[in-house]
Amino acid sequence: MTQETKLALITGASRGLGAALAEALAPTHHIVAVARTSGALEELDDRIKARGGSATLAPMDISDPAAMATLCRGIHDRWGRLDLWLHTAIHAAPLSPAVFVDPKDWTKSIAVNATATSVLIPYVAPLLGEAGQAVFFDDPKAGAKFYGAYGASKAAQMSLARSWAAETERTGPRVTIVEPAPMATALRARFHPGEDRAALTPCADEAARIVALL
Repeated sequence: MTQETKLALITGASRGLGAALAEALAPTHHIVAVARTSGALEELDDRIKARGGSATLAPMDISDPAAMATLCRGIHDRWGRLDLWLHTAIHAAPLSPAVFVDPKDWTKSIAVNATATSVLIPYVAPLLGEAGQAVFFDDPKAGAKFYGAYGASKAAQMSLARSWAAETERTGPRVTIVEPAPMATALRARFHPGEDRAALTPCADEAARIVALL
């Protein structure tokens, strides 16, 4: 890795869109891949190397503030910067009527989808500086029936992202919000069991579209 190599932090990189984005960016970026599952990260690393890229694996829980502080301090000490942050990590609580939302599902949804974002933004912002870019992924399920815990926590995440985008419009970093096409992911399968997955967009195709937008 040279001093000119761009650096991309991907939170939620082990599978789905996060993994596909890591592979799509690998030819041009050194990937800092964050996820809880070590095995999936190692498989991603193999695929990145097969594309001629390189990665640093960080098997961490984004809902652990101390771990995220360690992660960002490590990035600062090693490279002093980030060019790109893509935040794909998400907790998908089971679909449930609002009157039956499980307290544990609610707590985890808020911790992963909302609170972790509020912790990461101030940690990552100094690494991005004025020239970097942060990317968030919208899923407008807030208010849809049975999406109470997921929809509310995702809406809180998007509210934080939109506020940050408005606040940094003139100063940087650039904050971008993208709404991905429906993809054949494990997350979607939990919400739509029995759906015809052949009609969905492959993660690799959607990742290529998003990278082109950046």
